[in-house]
Amino acid sequence: MVAVAMMTALSVNAQSAGEMFIKPMVGATLSTFASVDHSKMKFGFVGGAEYGYYVADPVAITAGLLVAMQGSGYEDSKYDRDKTSTSTMINVPILVNYYIAKGLALKVGVQPGFLVGNKIKGEADNNGKWESYESTETDGLKKFDFSIPVGLSYEISDFVIDARYNFGLTKVADYSDAKNSVIMLTLGYKIPF
Repeated sequence: MVAVAMMTALSVNAQSAGEMFIKPMVGATLSTFASVDHSKMKFGFVGGAEYGYYVADPVAITAGLLVAMQGSGYEDSKYDRDKTSTSTMINVPILVNYYIAKGLALKVGVQPGFLVGNKIKGEADNNGKWESYESTETDGLKKFDFSIPVGLSYEISDFVIDARYNFGLTKVADYSDAKNSVIMLTLGYKIPF
């Protein structure tokens, strides 16, 4: 009976194979560096769009182009405080979306990313006086990132709430074992064509 109920729910939400859509989206990131002591979550923004194609009910493939602010905050130390590292990335998520119920999709895929900018800022102790510093240097940082995004999305009419976690697989710098760890929450609007 449960299987019949699930199949009915899926058939109610059925999309015809070959249907396409574009989804502009905007939202926020919470990110940190995995494998780094004293790192903590920092807030950032994300925006862009995804193109989707319904392969067959209940599966769609999406490919996107997102500009995301990622990086990490750091716990205050004796020598530094309010330190953050913010990387501006162009991410290209390619996801399989599997609809398990009406409007509810599980998603998993791959995400290559490209570093387009970086800013490190904070305050440093200079002989007992705290002084602000800022750097946009990218030397030593990896220009390519690779992640595995997994998540859920829920559609309300043509609006899509999307929550993802990106498991970073590549190091962010030559001199560190740090990898990106990013939570992303977005609101999108699905435009069929």
